[in-house]
Amino acid sequence: MSKSTNSPKNPSGKTRSVKASALFKKKADPSPTAQAKPEPKAQPRPESRPETEQESGLKDLPKGYTPPKGRPTPKRVEQEIKRGVRRDPSGVSAAQRHTNRKKLKQSMSKQEWKEFKKKERAERREHDKHVQERMAAGDERYLMPRDKGEVRRFVRDWVDSRSFINEWVMVVAIVLMVLLFVSTAAPNFANWLTIASMVVIVVFAVEGVYLARKCNNAVRVNFPGTTEAGFNLGFYAYSRASQPRKWRTPRPQVERGAKIS
Repeated sequence: MSKSTNSPKNPSGKTRSVKASALFKKKADPSPTAQAKPEPKAQPRPESRPETEQESGLKDLPKGYTPPKGRPTPKRVEQEIKRGVRRDPSGVSAAQRHTNRKKLKQSMSKQEWKEFKKKERAERREHDKHVQERMAAGDERYLMPRDKGEVRRFVRDWVDSRSFINEWVMVVAIVLMVLLFVSTAAPNFANWLTIASMVVIVVFAVEGVYLARKCNNAVRVNFPGTTEAGFNLGFYAYSRASQPRKWRTPRPQVERGAKIS
């Protein structure tokens, strides 16, 4: 009878699982230099500034809230009337103004109407004189749209501080016209006068192009990023330079020879 070999019993099966887990366990580094990584220090939280009353009040407002502008939004009709796109229905038209004036005349005697018209003309003359004086002085409120702005003021000063041949263009034109009428009796003189007239016109044109370019360059240097420099501004400078100094409006604000870069 053969002896049976009895294998050791493993009642719970824990021994085999413990050995398997020990094989895959990471070995600790026995070297003395190996040290644990220091934990990052906690950064201090920035001190929060106290909230203002306005900020604390905005938190309680609903999403998409728009603060008021402090004035009512103008209506589209009002803006169009202000820009002149639409006629003001409450305003007085030319026909209504004529009717009202006719009724006013009928309510007055002949002498009273004469006195009223005389007073009206005096007030109009006084108003026109005041406007002309302020315009000549360079007051922005009374200037024409073409003369308004910082750039246009600089162009006027730039032109007024220099001398140009074009200042005499009107005088030369009048003299040439008179000579052309007189020279009809002398054909040879008329031919030479025509040639001289063409030369003078070319000289005026060349100087006009030169001063327009110089003025535009000066504007670009003193007002970088401006959109006004160009043909219109150059023609504005030429038109002022072609007028006699005493006839210019607004009047020159700088002396001839002043340093205007």
